[in-house]
Amino acid sequence: MSTVKKSLTPFGQQLKHRTVVENDEFAGFARRIIRAHGRRVATGDVEALRDLVALSAVIDDAIGEAVIGLRAFGYSWAEIGSRLGITRQAAQQRWGGDMP
Repeated sequence: MSTVKKSLTPFGQQLKHRTVVENDEFAGFARRIIRAHGRRVATGDVEALRDLVALSAVIDDAIGEAVIGLRAFGYSWAEIGSRLGITRQAAQQRWGGDMP
């Protein structure tokens, strides 16, 4: 029995399991760009090193935003942790903060 009131949640539970087909291709593109930037630094562009390191902070922020969004869509800490290869406790400890 679902405790979600469909009148209060647009599209009901449909949003939780939606499929977005471009994610794999988009993630692959992002990985290629980051690797290319690393190769650029490795060829002697020391000035670009700071920008490459700054990307890690941007990625961490994006992961936090993604987790907040997934939690808002109803994903459990166990589901999120499972996708990341960590325990639900580890996921909640890292990204939980004051989130519900």
